[in-house]
Amino acid sequence: MEHNQIQTYQHILFEVSERIAHVTMNQPAHRNALSVEHMHELTDCFRAIGKNRDVAVVILSGNGPAFCAGHDLREMIGQSAEFYRTIFDVCITMMDTIQNIPQPVIAQVHDIATAAGCQLVATCDLAVAADTARFATPGVKIGLFCSTPMVAVTRNLHRKKMLEMLLTGEPISAREALLHGLINRVVPAESLPDETRALAERIAASSPFTIGVGKQAFYRQLEMPQTQAYAYAKEVMSLNALAPDAQEGMCAFLEKRQPQWSG
Repeated sequence: MEHNQIQTYQHILFEVSERIAHVTMNQPAHRNALSVEHMHELTDCFRAIGKNRDVAVVILSGNGPAFCAGHDLREMIGQSAEFYRTIFDVCITMMDTIQNIPQPVIAQVHDIATAAGCQLVATCDLAVAADTARFATPGVKIGLFCSTPMVAVTRNLHRKKMLEMLLTGEPISAREALLHGLINRVVPAESLPDETRALAERIAASSPFTIGVGKQAFYRQLEMPQTQAYAYAKEVMSLNALAPDAQEGMCAFLEKRQPQWSG
């Protein structure tokens, strides 16, 4: 398998292999806590990926004993309200960037994803978790309610379960996370990288242009009333049908051959 190392960062690792990018949070000594600089690097990396037509899918993982332990609390002691707003602005920008790029982003989750780490899982388009993984929004236990993580996770989990997580701070298992809609799949811990990669490869086999159109349309229509959503989707699908990849895909289907994507 050919690997192409693209850029070196201080807090993350980044490589591309066969049209699949792999972004790895690489602060294992701090359980991949999201410092401001760490979040800036993730944002910059995802923005670069979004402009790279050679990348079809992204996998996000963490090195070390945890996927991500949330915000770096060492930066949050004795600061001003303006400083805290800046931290959360940087975090929100990072989360929005993940959903705004055309490529699907798959979280590859092991051990614990807590607070903003759980938010990160919820923000990714898809998530595959080890059967030993746990998910939590435990801010209430340290007197800091997980208000910004709540926004992303609430858009994945059932309401009652989300409130239970927020009010108790207790973690849920990977199986519970699957049951309540936070993740897509639970796999044995030893096969987590292979299973995540296999999912990425299945997605990468489709037209990257079409995947990008679909991802953008999915998030936009979610916030619309049904009538407006249908009108929007009709326009998206009509223009999508004009695209070379759509024409090629339909012809390939009718001619019983594999499509050759150009997008």
